Amino acid sequence: MAEPRFAVGARVQVRHLPEDFRTEGHMRTPGYVRGQQGWVERCHGSFPDPEQRAYGRDGLPAKPLYLVRFRQTDLWPGYGGVAADSLALDIFEHWLESMGLGPGETARGA
Repeated sequence: MAEPRFAVGARVQVRHLPEDFRTEGHMRTPGYVRGQQGWVERCHGSFPDPEQRAYGRDGLPAKPLYLVRFRQTDLWPGYGGVAADSLALDIFEHWLESMGLGPGETARGA
């Protein structure tokens, strides 16, 4: 099992495309979060990569899968809901880049 790179509370940014990813084909990470920043709520563990399994491969080695939370106001320009509204998605580690945890910031990005 791969060791998770990101701890709970880590700020992350979703890559537009992972460096080792083919430009065509199956992608599990929605386009509307690519390039966006969020924070790690938890690591679910490591699992075979479904983007590789879609092509009949075994998806190994297994990759850590995280629950990442995003502010709705960051995702949708002109969002009219409550400022605290958020969206949580499961995202594999190869889609994420570290943004650190700044001084005075909490795991919720406040």
